[in-house]
Amino acid sequence: MKLRFKHWGMALTFAWAASCLWTSARGEELTGTLQKIKESGTVTLGVRESSVPFSYLDDKQAYRGYSIDACMKIVDAIKSKVGLPKLSVKYQAITSATRIPLMLNQTIDLTCGSDANTLDRQRQVAFSYTTYVGNEVAASLKSSNIRTLDDLRGKTVVTSSGTTDIAHINELNQQDHLGMKLTVAADHSASFMTMSSGRASVFIITDIIAGSQIANAKNPEEFSMWNIEKMPVEPWALMMRRDDPQFTSLVNGVLAGMFKSGEMNALYRKWFESPLPSLGINLRIPMSDKLRRAMAVPTDSGDPKDYK
Repeated sequence: MKLRFKHWGMALTFAWAASCLWTSARGEELTGTLQKIKESGTVTLGVRESSVPFSYLDDKQAYRGYSIDACMKIVDAIKSKVGLPKLSVKYQAITSATRIPLMLNQTIDLTCGSDANTLDRQRQVAFSYTTYVGNEVAASLKSSNIRTLDDLRGKTVVTSSGTTDIAHINELNQQDHLGMKLTVAADHSASFMTMSSGRASVFIITDIIAGSQIANAKNPEEFSMWNIEKMPVEPWALMMRRDDPQFTSLVNGVLAGMFKSGEMNALYRKWFESPLPSLGINLRIPMSDKLRRAMAVPTDSGDPKDYK
């Protein structure tokens, strides 16, 4: 039997309705990152080699950490969504300087490291719900007797390439006329080495990064750190491509479930308040009230004012 349509509009309407029914019958059509993952059979995670306890290489050269554990829960959800139980998981090492370019050129699909969510970065990439809220600190050798911003006048300070601390330091330097000389190292380990070897007076970075570097040092008791109150707090999250609501919804749905069930609290205790696997150190950093509030009411805000 042939169907005859009086007008082309009726034919197009019929075709559209049939298409909707077919799509509904086979489930939501994949788009963006999920479509890319489905077609390639691989999800590529951007990971860090030394961002303890978020993402680091253990003694067996396996990636471990707080962000890694959260990402593996997300990978399980991706497998279910794209219908690939044996989805291949690829780990791509990233640094503060390479993470955004590698996301933009589609080399990586999701970062599982230590990424600050800022309003400026949101112009290029998207972020998940906040998974950590950090304060900015100055780490130094106790023997240097540096305890305040005034002590930094005319001194050399170091931070890591690609971090938001570069802009924060330059702004603080200008506002308070400190005359600090800023040097930038390739990654957190290199920054800490620059400070500990005396080539810089302090290493300015987020508290957990400084704390983990000190805890992992040969002689942790030789170092101290203090909060720089004039610098804004930093919300950290997992990084994704912009304008991909389907993938963002999946990632945030998993995190929201972990917040609500208490699983994220358990992960926090495992990585911030217990001996770290293969490292044997305990950071002993309790969860801040700012992070508790961010988990109680999930947010992807990159504005530090929203975490006060």
